[in-house]
Amino acid sequence: MDATAILNNVKSVGAQGLGAPLILIMMLGMVVIPMPPLALDVFFTFNIALSLVVLLVVVYTMKPLEFSVFPSLLLVATLLRLALNVASTRVVLLEGHEGGDAAGKVIEAFGSFVIGGNYAVGLVVFAILVIINFVVVTKGAGRVSEVSARFTLDAMPGKQMAIDADLNAGIIGQEEAKVRREEIALEADFYGSMDGASKFVRGDAVAGILILAINILGGLAIGMLQHDLDFSTALRFYALLTIGDGLVAQIPSLLLSTSAAIIVTRVASAQQDMGSQIVSQMLSTPKSLAVAAGVLALMGVIPGMPNFAFLTLAALVGGGAWWIYRARARAAQQREPVAVPETPQEQRELTWDDVQPVDIIGLEVGYRLIPLVDRNQGGELMNRIKGVRKKLSKELGFLVQPVHIKDNLQLNPTGYSISLNGAIMGEGEVYPDRDLAIDSGRIFGKLQGIQTKDPAFGLDAVWIDTSQRDYAQTLGYQVVDASTVVATHLSEILQSNSHELLGHEEVQQLLDQLARSAPKLVEDLVPKTLSLGQLLRILQNLLQEQVPIRDIRSIAETLAEHAAQSQDIGVLTSQARIALSRTIVQQLIGPVEEIPVVVLDPSLEQILQQTLQPSVEGSAGFEPGLAEQLQKALIETHTQQERLDQPSILLVAAPIRQWMSKFARHSVPGMRVLSYNEVPDNRQIKVIATVGKPAR
Repeated sequence: MDATAILNNVKSVGAQGLGAPLILIMMLGMVVIPMPPLALDVFFTFNIALSLVVLLVVVYTMKPLEFSVFPSLLLVATLLRLALNVASTRVVLLEGHEGGDAAGKVIEAFGSFVIGGNYAVGLVVFAILVIINFVVVTKGAGRVSEVSARFTLDAMPGKQMAIDADLNAGIIGQEEAKVRREEIALEADFYGSMDGASKFVRGDAVAGILILAINILGGLAIGMLQHDLDFSTALRFYALLTIGDGLVAQIPSLLLSTSAAIIVTRVASAQQDMGSQIVSQMLSTPKSLAVAAGVLALMGVIPGMPNFAFLTLAALVGGGAWWIYRARARAAQQREPVAVPETPQEQRELTWDDVQPVDIIGLEVGYRLIPLVDRNQGGELMNRIKGVRKKLSKELGFLVQPVHIKDNLQLNPTGYSISLNGAIMGEGEVYPDRDLAIDSGRIFGKLQGIQTKDPAFGLDAVWIDTSQRDYAQTLGYQVVDASTVVATHLSEILQSNSHELLGHEEVQQLLDQLARSAPKLVEDLVPKTLSLGQLLRILQNLLQEQVPIRDIRSIAETLAEHAAQSQDIGVLTSQARIALSRTIVQQLIGPVEEIPVVVLDPSLEQILQQTLQPSVEGSAGFEPGLAEQLQKALIETHTQQERLDQPSILLVAAPIRQWMSKFARHSVPGMRVLSYNEVPDNRQIKVIATVGKPAR
């Protein structure tokens, strides 16, 4: 049977779920059934090989979570080693009076060759290994595991909020968000398991000391009382075998403890294993090597020192520093652009090509933010903006135009500005080398950094060093990088001004898409019933009131039905809203059956209807005192709803809905206005507040 067939058989056994039970049964058999020396040699060799394989897998693992089975494997390896200790102890005590290879060749080799047959030296070596394993490696790894588990669990809420923020901003999709949530849960489980698994390794080190003492004392008693050996002979036989047994067990234990320490102290890297990280980070700066070479050279010229060793090592380190410096200099020269001599060009006549149109969506950045938009420098902002456009296009129902990005030396070096149709709609300042910790309202401490406001929502925030990211998340902050800050600000501006993004070309594209499935509907609507400009104004009105136009078929059918009776844009917009009432309510409150609404006092609503009835498209006004009282009452009600974390929905009569919507949009941002006609039949109304009577 070749190696491939053996590997397939092993995989088949593992796939059937028999691997772990067989190993446990085998360990139980080693504890109960006496084993011949040859079997002990095989299992001790397998134990050492397993420890080496685990150590190498840990070293070459990119991220700790890639080896998430390590805690369970550590437990199994520890139990296997303890079972071997029990089996070897039985053989040593039963056959130790024969000396030599009574307990197998492996134990004999470690007892005779490794320590030279001197049990005093063996005791010292064993004690040193136990101290290194128990006091240094195991204790340190256990402490790191405990702290990592605590901080990982504390950071979970902040990481979950960061994922939700990226998902809401369109930076990631549902699938990626699901994967990242699973990774956070797996990370918490992994470090929690490592915290417990480190206790097994520590207990194994203590067991090794006790087993050594018991074997030596038991061996002396058995050799002298049962086999009539003198004290020196019994001590020599049983001490050498016991020390060999202890060394055979402690070396794999030390390897596994080292593996546990490495995996809990690793910083995840998606490109490099541990060896590559050490080389790239330690040898990235030739200055440190040059200083070290100088110190070694000074020590090498001191009389009485081993001059040859110090001077040779100084020459090697200095040569390495020089080689790294030269390699970095050559790489820098290759990156420098070749200067091209400028030749004077003759001035040509101006044409219409020299008149650049205004960018529909523009993003200007200071020169220190250029790395954020440069993919060659690892910038992520371009991908984030694509995610924002994809999310908004899906939500609004039309393709959002590309964002034109350019640098502006007149801006602050770390500043940026967002413009629509040439007009600046938002500005901000970000720090590419820092993260923004946003106060989520449920924080448990303060952070040191640059105090600021979140540019998208105006929340209190702090620019912190990237090294404080995990700590900030444990305190309840929502932590995002500079690219996410800019992308979120852009998303918020485009969302609130979506009606300005829709133009004739976009409406024509919507009609072309609809014509593929309903050609007769499009033919009857434009231009027979409505012009393209009229349809554009209706769709812009819907977007201005935050109503998506994804269901363009329902909108077109409604307009085709009612446009014959009225060409008034406001009336047609209201009819389109009624057709989209299910979508509007679903967007506001989700699948809840009851709609919590705020209503006007009947007398106030009657006054508004009488006052606004003669108005054209809701443009007429009324006395300032009444408007001021209405605004104040709506603001108080909206604030109360925000405290209760409930939507703020104002329900009014249909004739005044359009005017009230415009009034609320300018006076109480965040309040949505519905008419009674826009309540779906399958929903119920729950009045939670009433705006009081106006002063007479």
